[in-house]
Amino acid sequence: MKKNEAAATKPRRRRDPDGTRMAILEAAGTLLAKDGPEGLSVSQVAQLAGVNRGTAYQHFQTREQLVDATTVWVSEQLCEAVFGGLAPRSPVEHIDPQHVSEHMVQFAMQNPELGRAWLFHVLSSPHPANDPFWKQYRQRFQKFAKSESAQPGIDIDVHTVLMIIGTFLWPVWARAHTRTAKDRQLMATRFSDEILRLSLYGNMRPEKYPALAAKLSKKAPKKTPPKAPKKVAAGTSRRSK
Repeated sequence: MKKNEAAATKPRRRRDPDGTRMAILEAAGTLLAKDGPEGLSVSQVAQLAGVNRGTAYQHFQTREQLVDATTVWVSEQLCEAVFGGLAPRSPVEHIDPQHVSEHMVQFAMQNPELGRAWLFHVLSSPHPANDPFWKQYRQRFQKFAKSESAQPGIDIDVHTVLMIIGTFLWPVWARAHTRTAKDRQLMATRFSDEILRLSLYGNMRPEKYPALAAKLSKKAPKKTPPKAPKKVAAGTSRRSK
């Protein structure tokens, strides 16, 4: 068989646009975590993803499109990590607040740079509430606020902002990128427990969550009574002479 005939009979590589797009987004996520949105370019992402630059430009014509798509991709990963396996219209009593809190802060602690880049991009957008995760978190909390498990008069927007921003800035404060995996887990547990404590005695009805109340009460640090101040003898001065 001649060389050109062998080339003609060789099966062509099957095109996989979805797989290529996913590879591009995963590479973009890596660079976004490393260099932030300013360091993201289609050509660099194509090189890291192992795809032709022209192919990458077919998916994302501009850097802005790539940044926006990568941010949405991160948000979807966050949705899966926090709400995965939970139907969008699940009854509010089936939503475990401990699960939501722990999984959200664990994602933030395990992906500190990526989470921070995602948060800052969302906050700088004209409509941050349209972000997939932000939107889903707010909708689920709104459903909770209308249930019998919630305290009356909750400000949904204030709660959403406090929870999301606080969760993704905690790894910055805790310097999660310099810590071991074990340390990051401990820091995540600290934050999650305190957020749950604030929520349990703030916007939740504790009697509706007896198991959580018992768990948090066991972890509460024991308070030592303050020492009585030393008595100053009458007729003496505190100032040293």
